[in-house]
Amino acid sequence: MGNTPKNSVHPYLVPALERGFRILEQLSLHPAGLTMAEMNFLELPPASLYRLLVTLAELGYVIRDDHDRYRLGRKLLTLGYRSVDETSLVEKALSSMRELRDRTGETVMLGVLYGEEGVVVESVKSNQAVCVSVRVGHHYPLHTAAPAKAMLAFLPEEERKTYLRRISYTRFTSRTLRNAAELEAELAAVRASGIAYDRGEELRELRCAAAVILNAARYPIAAIWIGGPESRLDEATLKTYGLMVKESAEQIQQRIVR
Repeated sequence: MGNTPKNSVHPYLVPALERGFRILEQLSLHPAGLTMAEMNFLELPPASLYRLLVTLAELGYVIRDDHDRYRLGRKLLTLGYRSVDETSLVEKALSSMRELRDRTGETVMLGVLYGEEGVVVESVKSNQAVCVSVRVGHHYPLHTAAPAKAMLAFLPEEERKTYLRRISYTRFTSRTLRNAAELEAELAAVRASGIAYDRGEELRELRCAAAVILNAARYPIAAIWIGGPESRLDEATLKTYGLMVKESAEQIQQRIVR
């Protein structure tokens, strides 16, 4: 007695909050964002939808771009990081990122998987005159970026195969991997070495080396990587720095799994 009937709406459900979460859930499935018109499947009155989007944007949970597309903001990612011992992943990584920047002289970045792309969640910029400068929130393709490869390589097999089927294998340069078979072969090498590389696969002059960060369940939650110009990162230097990146990833991982 007193229990809510199985098929009825809970009497304490807040309609506006429920609609807001429905919007966030749908945006999580569309990393490139959606326009209001593309959200008509939510069956919300346009005025109500607009007010909800403005509220979510004002609070930092949604970002509206110059083309009137809405996508998830960084704030949701930040909340997720705080589930790691109530301290953000970024806070656990920053000291190692700064040390790696000082050792290599290159920009150091931290990223996570986000839908069918990756996203940069922190960056420690190189002090060199010519360097990589990547804003927090920047999205990167899964088949070219070293951090994406580092994380994909250590996903459970079925989850990894799902990602590989869904990737659009856009050809950016002559070095870009062309299909799932080529990417799977490279991921096998990443699992063997623990280091992933981008040798000009999206931007011809850019070189990157990345390593995965695993949680206590050995699931990939992030990747750390360096990026710099080909003129400084020849093959030998890139491999040497790759070992340093792997060391930094292991340091961060140890802080997370304690």
